[in-house]
Order: sequence, then structure tokens, then C-alpha cells
Amino acid sequence: MTKWTTKKIPPQEGRLVVVTGTGGLGYEDALALARAGASVVIAGRNAQKGAKAVAGIKETVPGAKARFGQLDLADLASIAAFAEKLSGEQDRLDLLINNAGVMTPPRRRQTRDGFELQFGTNYLGHFALTAHLLPLLKKGRSPRVVTLGSIAARGGAIDFDDLQAERDYKPFPVYSQSKLACILFALELSRRSKAAGWGVASIGAHPGITRTDLILNGAGRSSPSGLFRRFLPFLFQPAWQGALPTLYAATDPAARDGAYYGPDRLSGTRGYPTEEKPPEQALDANVAARLWETSLRLANVTFA
Repeated sequence: MTKWTTKKIPPQEGRLVVVTGTGGLGYEDALALARAGASVVIAGRNAQKGAKAVAGIKETVPGAKARFGQLDLADLASIAAFAEKLSGEQDRLDLLINNAGVMTPPRRRQTRDGFELQFGTNYLGHFALTAHLLPLLKKGRSPRVVTLGSIAARGGAIDFDDLQAERDYKPFPVYSQSKLACILFALELSRRSKAAGWGVASIGAHPGITRTDLILNGAGRSSPSGLFRRFLPFLFQPAWQGALPTLYAATDPAARDGAYYGPDRLSGTRGYPTEEKPPEQALDANVAARLWETSLRLANVTFA
């Protein structure tokens, strides 16, 4: 495809969007969608950061329809409460962008429910959120769910024998597992939606290597990756560009249900949106089905 930018986003008036994450890619997603006319809920854990994001959008786009929604993806009760509140306020949801995440904390940490933090936040939290919001999505106008993977998923594997990294916690392999799980989920949700007639498109996307605070907030400013991020910023593309594959998957009529999109240059690390083959591990339907069933049990949710 030619260089796709936010100028090619179709009008989004009348569409209700939920984006997880108040900074970085989430902010750029929300800003672009609000500029196109969507009503955007920016969902995150930190209300102060959420208010700042909303204020920034409204300052940039006068008249923008944007608001903050309290959501902690590391807390299943918070996820259920967010979905219940939204369901009480809205009769449908047109787009869900599963974006927020945590990356490579140096020591193993847990969510409120006892899951390893990266698996529990990046993947299981979004799995549960999608399940809770599915009734609203099924009523949406051409509804889509976009779930973010990562180039880190290329080296990932789902370790069903130690899914929570209780025996062996290594920050980057565990992060890779969590993002591979996100891609497996995106593809499996597409298959199940088609089979069940839900009418909800599910698409995967990744931002390449992008300049956000994900590394600094996770591994830390003084970690090797944090130092790399701080002192070699020119190797990272800006957040607005990293957001393009997600925005393409979320809005373009040509984006395919069940496909995976990322940047088009330097092995998917930077550039403009293009369709790419998911990691080979993400194409294993048996692993995807097993992960789905395991996740239903862990998150105590249903897709109906």
C-alpha cells in the first residue's frame, strides 16, 4: 500500500471508541480518532494522567469528544467495573483498541489477582476486557477490536507449564510471551467471531520500535534498555508514526478481519502500515484454542 497516514482515516462521527492507555501510542490513537470525529474513552489506571491526556486532546482538537475512564488492567474487578459502567451509559461500542501494557520489569511482579504482571496486564487483562465488552461490541456499527502485538513476539513461546513465570522469571522472554498471547488472541477472536456470527472483526497490529515511555516505566531509566532508549532516541520512530498500523487496522475499510499489520521498513521496526505475516507461533490454532480456554478459566469470563 502507499504511505498511509492519519489523513486517510475515514470520518468517525457517531462512532464510540475505547482505547486503553493514556500516554504514548494510546494517546496518539485517541487524538487521531477524536480528530476524525469519534467519541473516545481513554481508559487507564492513573486518573491524573488520564485528565492530562483528555485536556491535551481537547486543546489540540477544539470540540473533541474525549473523556477518561478508570480502568486497571492488572485488576479483574476494575475491568468488570469499567465494562459495567460503560454498559450503563452506552448502548453500543464500535471500536476497542487493546493497547496499554507494561514491559520488562526487572523483578517478577503480580497483578492484584496473582498473575505475573506482564501476562496479566498485556494479555489477560485485555482478554477479560474484550469479553466484558463483547455485548456492546456486537451492537456496534461495523465493530472492530484491534489488539497490539510486538516485534518481541517473534521470539516468544507460550509456556503452559509455567504460564505465570513462577519458576523462571526472565523479563524479556516473559514480555515476548505476553505479546505473542495478544496476537494469538487477535487471530482466535476473529475465528470465533466468524464461527459464532458475532459480527465483530478482530485485527492485530504492532508499532515497530517506537519512542514511548514503555521501557522507562517498566525496565527503568537506568536499565540497559532504558539507557538505550534515553541516549539513542533517534533509533526509535516517533509515537505518532508507531500508532499508524493500529489506526489503519482500526479504521481503514481495506483492513482485513484476522490480519496483522505493522510498519513496512527495516524488518517491521519503522515506517508506514503494511500487512505482514504474524509470527509462526501465532498461527498455531491448537495453541490459540488452548490459551483461550485457559484464559476463560483464569479470568473467570465468558464470551457470549
